[in-house]
Amino acid sequence: MPSDEDSMVVTPYEVKGDIDYDKLVKQFGAELIDAALLKRFEKHAGELHYLLRRGVYFSHRDMKWVFDELEKGNPFFLYNGRGPSGHTHIGHLTQFIFTKYMQDKFQVPFYFQLTDDEKFVHNFEMTLEQTNFFARENALDLIAMGFEPDKTHIIIDSEHAGTLYPLAIRVAKRITFSTVRATFGFTNSHNIGQIFYTSFQAVPSILHSVRVGRNVPCVIPLAIDQDAHFRVARDVLPKIGYFSPAILHSKFLPGLQQGGKMSASDPESAVFTVDPPKVIEKKLRNAFTGGRGNAAEQRKLGGNPDICSIFANYQLVFMPEDDKLGEIERRCRSGEMLCGECKGICIELATEYLTKHQERREEARDKIEDFLLKDP
Repeated sequence: MPSDEDSMVVTPYEVKGDIDYDKLVKQFGAELIDAALLKRFEKHAGELHYLLRRGVYFSHRDMKWVFDELEKGNPFFLYNGRGPSGHTHIGHLTQFIFTKYMQDKFQVPFYFQLTDDEKFVHNFEMTLEQTNFFARENALDLIAMGFEPDKTHIIIDSEHAGTLYPLAIRVAKRITFSTVRATFGFTNSHNIGQIFYTSFQAVPSILHSVRVGRNVPCVIPLAIDQDAHFRVARDVLPKIGYFSPAILHSKFLPGLQQGGKMSASDPESAVFTVDPPKVIEKKLRNAFTGGRGNAAEQRKLGGNPDICSIFANYQLVFMPEDDKLGEIERRCRSGEMLCGECKGICIELATEYLTKHQERREEARDKIEDFLLKDP
């Protein structure tokens, strides 16, 4: 029997163990993305993003309804966010990459929430000034991805509280303590900021509707560990007259060590967008792979890319070309390629990608004010 330590845990605050995504879909009451839904994506976007083709975005809530509304002439808007407890890592870039595809193909507004207040109330070692600093640092990474400034609205909770609070309090009135206790595992020892926070996180999913004066569908691409916040929002928002947000769930980018996901709180688990080339190389050289015990065994039996953090980096971020990814997988499974060569390729790709990203990131420092949410 597996120990409790080995069991899967997936909450907004912790991810550990071997992740069974089919089990999560059943537990959360979501729906797998099927071939029919992929056809609707392709029909309306003109092409399928590689993260859809590869099943990285694998389940959803209400995306069929979103396409029904789109076909009636009621296009959606986008919303996701980031909890700024530290610098952005490449796992976060997966969400940015896919959301940019959605904005580019559907030409829709995008609201991006930086929850410096959440990280402050949950982390007693961080000041609000520190979480606000990282909010602005994280904003640079989003801007560096090339989002359109006239369609992209960055929200920093502590700076936009005057806009968010009147809506958050309407949401909060409909959420009981028993609901958040059951959803998030809160106890009497949790502070009231933690308990109230999910009300703030719901607001951007209706903010565009409020600004334009009519109900507009909202689509939230997110890693599946964040689903709990929006299960609450989906229950509450219709009670105050708004659509429930639709959700697109993604898998995690596995951490560089065995088990769990990349985490901003564990520097060795992740490659950060601000890491210099030598640090990138060191982290990837030491990363967990699906290799065998020695070279001779791997030549004979082949490697296992299904459990390899290096292959996951190719699949999710650094190798969008299916033919190149397929060749890497073939050579790995056949034993033709050893882990040292595979890591070398990943290091080269990651260093080139992040060097260019860091240049754009510095250029973005003069553009933040253009992206911050402004009242209409």
